[in-house]
Amino acid sequence: MMTPILTAVRMKEVDRQTVELGIPSLILMENAGHRVIEAMESHWGPLSNHTIAVVCGKGNNGGDGLVVARQLFTRYRLKSLHVVLLHAPEELAGDAAANLAMLQACGCPFLREFPSEATIVIDAILGSGLNGNAEGPALAGLRHINNSYSTAKVLSIDLPSGLPSDTGTPSGEYIRADLTVTFTAPKPAHVLGPACYLMGQLVVSNIGSPAHLVTSHLSLITSAELRPLFRPRDKDSNKGIYGHVLVAAGSRGRTGAAAMTGMAALRAGAGLVTVASSASALPLIASHMPELMTEPLPETAAGELAQSAADRLLHLASKKSVLAIGPGLGTDRETVALARRLFLEADLPIVLDADALTALSTRNWLGEASRVRVLTPHPGEMARLVDRPVAEVQANRYQAARALARERCVIVVLKGDRTLIAFPDGRVWVNPTGSPAMATGGTGDILTGLIAGLMAQHPKQRELAIAAAVYLHGLAGELGAAELTEQAFTATDLLRYLPHAIRHVQNG
Repeated sequence: MMTPILTAVRMKEVDRQTVELGIPSLILMENAGHRVIEAMESHWGPLSNHTIAVVCGKGNNGGDGLVVARQLFTRYRLKSLHVVLLHAPEELAGDAAANLAMLQACGCPFLREFPSEATIVIDAILGSGLNGNAEGPALAGLRHINNSYSTAKVLSIDLPSGLPSDTGTPSGEYIRADLTVTFTAPKPAHVLGPACYLMGQLVVSNIGSPAHLVTSHLSLITSAELRPLFRPRDKDSNKGIYGHVLVAAGSRGRTGAAAMTGMAALRAGAGLVTVASSASALPLIASHMPELMTEPLPETAAGELAQSAADRLLHLASKKSVLAIGPGLGTDRETVALARRLFLEADLPIVLDADALTALSTRNWLGEASRVRVLTPHPGEMARLVDRPVAEVQANRYQAARALARERCVIVVLKGDRTLIAFPDGRVWVNPTGSPAMATGGTGDILTGLIAGLMAQHPKQRELAIAAAVYLHGLAGELGAAELTEQAFTATDLLRYLPHAIRHVQNG
C-alpha cells in the first residue's frame, strides 16, 4: 500500500472518526506535541541550549503550539522559553482554549509581544486550516518570524503558516521553515510543487489515528513498497522468465531514441529486447548495444515506419510481454495510423511515448479495461491529449492526469516535476524523486524503456512496476546530478546510475 496523501478536508474527517472511536482530540494534540518535541530534539538538541519562542494562533494549530509549550515547560524546565499568543485569550475556543487553560494552570507565562532573541521558533499560527491568504495578527506574526529571527531555526507545525494545504501553490506570504512536522499523513502541499520545496525537511508522525481510517485516492510512492520487486533472483533463472520487450521506435535520423529505449528495457532487467524499426535505421540502432535484437520493417520515403508494417508488428507482439512504441518514431501520416492501430488492436500491454501519442491527439479514442495502455506524456503532449493549453495543464497537473486516465481508461504517467501516475479507477500516485538535471533530451525515452522492462518482469504487479520505473528514473537522476552536476548530466547517465538507484531501494 502506498503512503496516503490526505487533503485538509479528508484529514478533518479522519480526526473526527478517530475521536468517535474513543480517542479524544486533546489526546491527539498531546501526542502531536510529543512528536514535535522529538523532532526538535533529534534535529537541534539538546534543547536546553536554546532560546525557544512558540508563536500561537487561535485555532487548532495554535492549540498544538500551546501543547508543545506546556510540555517544554513541564518536562524540560526551560529557562529560555517564550510563548507568544497572537490573539487575546478570549478569542481562543475549543481545544485551543482548553490547552491555554492547562498551560496557565502549570504556571507558564505567555506574552503578546515577541522576545528580542530566539534560536528556535515554533510556528503554530495557521497550519492547514487556511482559506485564502494570511491576514491580520497571523500575517503580522509570520512577517515578524521571517524578518526578525534570521539566524533562528524555524519549525512549522503541520504546514508553514500562509501556505495552502491542498493546491500546493502559494499566493500570499508564508513562513520560511527549516523543518515541518505534520501528523498522520502528508497533505498535497507537502508533496506537490512548488509548495513541497518550501517545507524545509518534512517529518510525518503518527499521533494515534487507526491505519484503516487513513485512506485516499492520492498516494505517495516510497521505496518500501517497491523493495519486493528487487529481491534476489532464483538461482535457476533464465532469460525466458523475465519477459521479452518489443520496442517499435526510431526512424531515419532518430535512431538514438529507439536505442535508448531498448537499452533501458534491458538495464531494467528484461530477459530479451527486440527493437523493430525502419530497415534503414536498424544498423545504427543495433550499434549502440549488441544485446539488442532487431527486426527490420517497411518504411516510408522519409524513413519512418510504413502503415503496412502494422501486420508484422501485431504478429511480433503476439509473442512478446510488453510493447513500447513511440520514441523517434516520426509523425508521417502512415506512421501515425500504424501507432493508432497498435493501440487499438494489440492484446499485450503497451507503453506509448513521444510520437505514438500523436496517434491519440484526436478525441475519438478509448482504452479498454481488459488491455493495459500506459501513456507517458510530458506537459506539451498532455496538453495536446486533453486539448488544453500547457499552462492550464501545469496549473493543475493532478486533475488533468486523473481526468484523462478515468475518461479514457488508460494509465497516465504525466512527466515533470513530481511525476504523477494516474489510474482508470481514480487513484493517483505521486513520485518524489527527480532532478532538474533530467531536463535534457532522451530522458523520456529512457523512462519508456524502464517501464516496459519492469512490466515485462512483473506481469502480476504491473502497477508497482510502473511506479518502480518512475521512482528509479528520478532517483538515478538525483544520484547522477550529485556527482556529474546538473549541467553535465545526459540521458544515458540515467543508465549509468540505475544500479545505484536499485541498491538504494533494496537497502532502504
